[in-house]
Amino acid sequence: MLPVRSWRMALPISPPDLDIVFQASGVDLVRDSQLLLDEVSVTIRAGEHWALLGPNGAGKSTLLQIMATYSYPTRGNVDVLGHRLGRVNVFTLRPRIGHVSPHHRVDPRRTVREVVLTGVTGTIQLVQRRDVSAAELARASEVMEVMGLAGRADAAWQVLSQGERSRALIARGLMAQPQLLLLDEPAAGLDVAGREQLLGSLDELRQREAGLATVLVTHHLEELPASTTHALLLRGGRLMAAGAVGDVLTSELASACFDHPIAITRQAGRWAAITVH
Repeated sequence: MLPVRSWRMALPISPPDLDIVFQASGVDLVRDSQLLLDEVSVTIRAGEHWALLGPNGAGKSTLLQIMATYSYPTRGNVDVLGHRLGRVNVFTLRPRIGHVSPHHRVDPRRTVREVVLTGVTGTIQLVQRRDVSAAELARASEVMEVMGLAGRADAAWQVLSQGERSRALIARGLMAQPQLLLLDEPAAGLDVAGREQLLGSLDELRQREAGLATVLVTHHLEELPASTTHALLLRGGRLMAAGAVGDVLTSELASACFDHPIAITRQAGRWAAITVH
């Protein structure tokens, strides 16, 4: 009698999904005996533009730190750009992740071009005795133009408006041509004009960089670009909703997330929230 073959062994192995740039599966993060993230699962694909929303203390910045490979989950699995955290040298991943933080320190004497060029090496200052290549200068000019800073390349940091500084830091984050761009409250502290210039630049960037995935953290729906495709709501470290922006940014879900009666409207592709009584 011939041996019975196992059909299970004959099944093909599924190839990895190369479109996935970030995936968290059942992620907990405990710090100082406090549970900061609780069973968080989310998948972000190339070309998607996510809004990360929630009240203060919801865990937004904590999740962003994991996405940036600066924090590790206590439990659960995280894959960044096809590699499992804990099994990969994160220094090989970080050049492919643009992390834009309002707390980034900048020498006030540096010009916009010099600040943007530090994105090549991921340093605060330009590296001494390192020659900047023609290709790097061309890339700096390209990203400054995309972010509306072509005419400010030689302006010193200390004379820039807050909006110009925000756009310069995003241009810096784009220098290494990342696959994932993380934006931590980029519109914080901006007036209406500065905010609208920033959001317009982000819309243009997303149109030009078709494969780039972005995650933008904010407290305010008015600070979301019209090009936002997906949204994630966090409250108390727990995931309340994640998915297509039209399914997540609803009055019902936002009211539950912020524990406040909110009505969400959308006009000309932009969102707004008001209190309902």
